[in-house]
Amino acid sequence: MNAIELRNLTKTYPQFTVDNVSLDVKKGYITGLIGPNGVGKSTLIKMMLGMIRPDSGSIKILGRDMPKDEVDIKQDIGIVSDDCFYYEHLTIRDSKKMIAPFYKKWNEKKFNRYLEQFELSPNKKIQDLSKGMKVKFSLAVALSQEAQLLIMDEPTSGLDPVFRREILDLLADIMQDESNSILFSTHITTDLDQIADYIAFINRGKLVFNEVKDEVLERFAIVKGDSQLLDSDIRKKFVGIRETAVGFEGMVDNRQEAELLFGNYVVFDKPSLEEIMYFTAKGGRIHA
Repeated sequence: MNAIELRNLTKTYPQFTVDNVSLDVKKGYITGLIGPNGVGKSTLIKMMLGMIRPDSGSIKILGRDMPKDEVDIKQDIGIVSDDCFYYEHLTIRDSKKMIAPFYKKWNEKKFNRYLEQFELSPNKKIQDLSKGMKVKFSLAVALSQEAQLLIMDEPTSGLDPVFRREILDLLADIMQDESNSILFSTHITTDLDQIADYIAFINRGKLVFNEVKDEVLERFAIVKGDSQLLDSDIRKKFVGIRETAVGFEGMVDNRQEAELLFGNYVVFDKPSLEEIMYFTAKGGRIHA
């Protein structure tokens, strides 16, 4: 069962295109949506939320069609974004009074419990909250509407490490209920190293892969060795390669094949998600 199904989604702008993206977000798991800034992550999310209409393709969320069933879908999804879209001049209490009536399953007890847990005073104005506190308020709202799907767009961008860790721990708690699903879009890949089950990688408007995180980390490899091992055919085996005076460092997307090719002449390292993103986004030869 999928929480989100995108089929052949396309949106063209003068300088940029989301190009024929098909993507499944599995129900009951955390899927990390990664990619450098400006490659299409936020555009995809805005299409899922009905804020932008695609030029072509289809969107299904929790088994229902977007935008046909938009009102029903939005009862079941919570949104936490890097942007604060609440009225800044209102207090937390007054904001809640505006928001709660829109949701049939609003849980007042839960909301008050999260305010306490996050140390958010109901009398505080939104404009007086720090960036981290605004994210926590957004989370309190999303979780109190009993959302089955949480869509998070760069939620930890600009937050200090303690705040980020706290939010990641909270998301891990939410996922104890296997009916919940999270799509977590970020360029801070270290957050996903800890909590993601699946990784979907968008680059230049295209889906590069959507796989189980551990399988991605096993499949890719960083290869380090002497530049004399490289010729034009071998260079083509690399997703990206960086050469220096003392040798080369490159990334391959098939570790087993590379092990057969290079044997004991090179060193193999397991890449981080950040390295996978860096080498793929740069592509080809990277100048040291």
